Amino acid sequence: MSPYTAEFIGTALLILLGDGVVANVLLNRSKGQSAGWMVIATGWGLGGAVAIYAAAPFSGAHLNPAVTLGLFAIGKFEASKVLGYLFAQLAGAFAGAILVWLAYLPHWGETPDPAAKLGVFCTSPAMKHHRLNLITEIIGAFVLVLGVLAILSPQNMVPESGIGKGMGPLLIGVLIWSIGLSLGGPTGYAINPARDLGPRLAHYLLPIAGKGRSEWDYAWVPILGPIIGGILGAFFYKTFWPA
Repeated sequence: MSPYTAEFIGTALLILLGDGVVANVLLNRSKGQSAGWMVIATGWGLGGAVAIYAAAPFSGAHLNPAVTLGLFAIGKFEASKVLGYLFAQLAGAFAGAILVWLAYLPHWGETPDPAAKLGVFCTSPAMKHHRLNLITEIIGAFVLVLGVLAILSPQNMVPESGIGKGMGPLLIGVLIWSIGLSLGGPTGYAINPARDLGPRLAHYLLPIAGKGRSEWDYAWVPILGPIIGGILGAFFYKTFWPA
């Protein structure tokens, strides 16, 4: 499998399981309706682990432009692959959102709330203040990229520690779960530009009755914030965890 195909499939899995749990909680007449934030954060964490296991052997499982650009910024990823990875991630996120729409097809018409429908696909702040929302997304992505690099550092990924290479994706899933529980409240923790932009585009294009606006005026926040946070997190790791 090519690394670009792996990034596409892995990101599609991430969105299918991540947006899928949101649909399960938010859409009317779903068996998981009103299950709450703990279920959503857990679904994203476990979905992230599954997606990383699927893609890691072929691409390193970035599945996130913030990760790709952060690694590129500190010299850990080659420039020739950056655009290909970004395109594959965005396309995979769009495809994953379409699969969620299909999986819950009867439930869209049973759900009158446009905000709930939008929330299945992409993030929206609890309190809209773009600059402050941007800071929240920067912090979340900073923790994500720093955490990923720290978890996968040679000091941790050694057989003698009992944490072998195969544990990495599971631990990154725990990291995503932790970010959702601790930092997800203000903005819904996009922490991934493709995760937000691809499904937002799907929301805009798909025939969903009563879906309302796709809130493009906010869309730049979960794109720019994670990119800034991811690059800062990568440089922070490079500074304090030197090879």
